[in-house]
Amino acid sequence: MKASRASPRIWDTDWLILRGLARLLKEQARAHVRPETLMVDLGCGDMPYARMMREMRIDYRGADIDDGGSLRIDERGRVPLADGAAGAVLSVQVLEHVRDLDAYCAEISRLLRDDGVLLLSTHGTWLYHPHPEDHRRWTRTGLIADLGDRGLVVEDVKAIAGPLATTTLIRLTGFAFFLRRIPVFGGAFASLLAVLMNLRALLEDAITPASIRDENGCVFLVRAHKAIA
Repeated sequence: MKASRASPRIWDTDWLILRGLARLLKEQARAHVRPETLMVDLGCGDMPYARMMREMRIDYRGADIDDGGSLRIDERGRVPLADGAAGAVLSVQVLEHVRDLDAYCAEISRLLRDDGVLLLSTHGTWLYHPHPEDHRRWTRTGLIADLGDRGLVVEDVKAIAGPLATTTLIRLTGFAFFLRRIPVFGGAFASLLAVLMNLRALLEDAITPASIRDENGCVFLVRAHKAIA
């Protein structure tokens, strides 16, 4: 995803999803992460949420396998911080790309204090998008179970974009891909189409019953804590 995902524009093809995700992340962090808390963004990429968290006076630090963050994840998947160093762990659209869920979730648990919080988002339904790999999609029940089996107790799950909106956004993504290949005016046509279809998807999501959207989200945002032995 793009660096603008914390403040997407309506002509971006993923505007509806990123808009909802940014809003929920801010709400959850404000409610459950105290100022000055150390937050590790595990698989941070280009750290699109760094400014958001730091504006809430959270001690945000990005961790990744390359030089994208201030903390380098080593070949074992470990961050150079002591056990229980973090009051919060952030994981945004990373889990579907992780081959070894056991190792990734174990590192989350190792980093978190006993009273720490995990904010994690991943896909329920979406297109294949390797970065560099893409392994999974979840149902709400499956995501809760997979995290629970790995020592992470889910407290809350929020769904972003129900099935009507998601199918519109998938079509938009495909159309925009081909339009942008047209010389000169292709990019403008793609942006105009994105505005129109984002507005359609917004309406479709508004008329989708919450019970359907909650079980069939394009993206799920989880709040969890580690199991205490």
